[in-house]
Amino acid sequence: MEFNETMKINLEFDKSKEVKEIVSQVYEALKLKGYDPISQIVGYILSDDPTYITSYNGARGLIVKLERDELLEEFVKTYIKNI
Repeated sequence: MEFNETMKINLEFDKSKEVKEIVSQVYEALKLKGYDPISQIVGYILSDDPTYITSYNGARGLIVKLERDELLEEFVKTYIKNI
């Protein structure tokens, strides 16, 4: 066996499932507390201020586990898939 080619390894895993679960839980917590979930999540993404997200049911703790670019990437992927 010859080893002329460089092997490439990708250690990055797909976070799509985790992002979807977290966003779903955050959305429900915001809705239960009487907030407009879309507006609050957009406010968080634009400002990086976690106080846009309620602490109810640990929603704020969950959302800060994700990078804002991860959230945006998942939102765009989902939007494009559903066009």
